[in-house]
Amino acid sequence: MAEPIEITGTIALDPAEIEFSFVRSSGPGGQNVNKVSTAVQIRFDLKQSPSLPAGLKTRAAVLAGSRLTNDGVIVLTASSFRSQLQNRQDAVARLVALLQQAAIPPKHRRKTRPSLSAKRKRVDAKTRRGAIKSLRRTKPPSE
Repeated sequence: MAEPIEITGTIALDPAEIEFSFVRSSGPGGQNVNKVSTAVQIRFDLKQSPSLPAGLKTRAAVLAGSRLTNDGVIVLTASSFRSQLQNRQDAVARLVALLQQAAIPPKHRRKTRPSLSAKRKRVDAKTRRGAIKSLRRTKPPSE
């Protein structure tokens, strides 16, 4: 059995949850491109995964965007390399990067109020600026 794929120090992914399929890749490769299926398409069922906590799943679903199907499956395609092994490693690395990014919980915003002195400074600055601008105005000719 393959060893688990580490996402964070406490979260690991079972490689059996990732489904690999190999397709023909477009682009350069000479005669090889017509014979060998080097591009890798991985499918990871995010919705049904027992390895991931619920919060991480919801954040990962948002991050996956259009790569997430209606059934809750993340589909990633890797075809950057000419070798099947390198594309496979690239696809798994991209999935791990997505899940690691989703593993970081968002920071909660604490409501803060400006201090009284900060309010005073702001108002003073505005009145000073208004005074400078009022000096720029041309006075109408007196009759």
